[in-house]
Amino acid sequence: MSLTAQVRLSPLPRLGARTFLLLFLLAFAARLTFATIRGWGQPHFGDWESYLGAAEELAQTGTYPYQNYGSFFRPPGYPFFLVFATLGHPHRIVWDKIAGCIAASFAAPLLALISLKLFRDRRTAIATGIVAAVHPPFLLFTSDLESETIFLPLLVGAGALLLAAADRRSKTLALSSGVALGLGALTRPSALALAPLLVAPLFDRREPHAGRGSLAVAAVLGFFLTLAPWTIRNLIRFGELIPISDEGAHAFFDGNSDWANRHYQLKDRREVVRLDIEMADDKFRRLAAMGIRRGTAAFVSPSRRAWALVESALEDRRHNPSGTLRLYAHKIWHWIRPYPMLFWDPLIIVSATLLYTALYAAAALGMKTAQRRGAVWFSIAVLGISMAVHVCILVLWRYRVSYWDPVLLLYGVPAAARISRARSDARAAV
Repeated sequence: MSLTAQVRLSPLPRLGARTFLLLFLLAFAARLTFATIRGWGQPHFGDWESYLGAAEELAQTGTYPYQNYGSFFRPPGYPFFLVFATLGHPHRIVWDKIAGCIAASFAAPLLALISLKLFRDRRTAIATGIVAAVHPPFLLFTSDLESETIFLPLLVGAGALLLAAADRRSKTLALSSGVALGLGALTRPSALALAPLLVAPLFDRREPHAGRGSLAVAAVLGFFLTLAPWTIRNLIRFGELIPISDEGAHAFFDGNSDWANRHYQLKDRREVVRLDIEMADDKFRRLAAMGIRRGTAAFVSPSRRAWALVESALEDRRHNPSGTLRLYAHKIWHWIRPYPMLFWDPLIIVSATLLYTALYAAAALGMKTAQRRGAVWFSIAVLGISMAVHVCILVLWRYRVSYWDPVLLLYGVPAAARISRARSDARAAV
């Protein structure tokens, strides 16, 4: 988030450790409340058993499983977090949820820090932190056993550190930004696509070219040093270059096979569950036809089973060109539309529509009027890259929340605050 400063800026106000802590505590209380409403026992997220199984095997054997969901291994970030956060007892669901609530709560004060640096207004920064603390989609996806609990603060933290590195000319902060994004990629591999943005300090005209280069190098170095141990582990174990995991091939199949068009047309949760079961059965039948059987103890090259799924999905697309155009239109619309899948309760759909319609409009206004234009273009790049990656692979509403909502809040809250102040001034003048 490096930005050009054409004029001398006033001294940057401080958020303060006390305010940071209060924003964290507000976010933590909101997540604990939401988790209590949903229940502390059975998790609600569909893939929780896969994450928990990987964490339990890691805790018991010290070895990450070769396959923890039928025929692939998940990214290691979240299972490792469950092991460390519960002191080796990831089977304790309540501990898992509390640890997730703690980790996720850092996103609110971190967004406040970014807002402070971008807009240099303490009240606006605090307002952004408060809104982020109680933002309903954040509460929904960070109060259960989901990887968003750590991915969201890692992604926001990477942005905060990179912005601070550019403002302070700090190679240490730039290196830390790369580490945070690397940890995020180990949790959600789609974050790999954001790695090129670590060179953003190169475009900061406030710094001599040599200084810009050292910041960019430090950020990229931190990213690759974070990924290197796991990538080397995969190379030693499988004899193949696998940066993180082979899960992406399954997501690609889910998002590009003939099943995908049917999925985006469903309006009933029971139909979604039934289609997911049928799609999974078909997926593993196709793999079995290639000699790759579900859950087998025999070693199968991760690259082989990954490319088998990719080729199978691409074959569906080659046989149905018109369906491909329709599919990608569905994906784009499902990513940008202001409401989730229609199988949610009507109240949630209406509320989400109103929330995101207002947030989109406010964020657009905030971007249009923001003074730090470099940050605006950086944020637009985050929006565009994250959308492009998911449209190519798999589009789900919860995937969008982690990538888009931080940007929408950062620019939407200041715009809403300006509108509110302008109306108050107008009423006072009357």
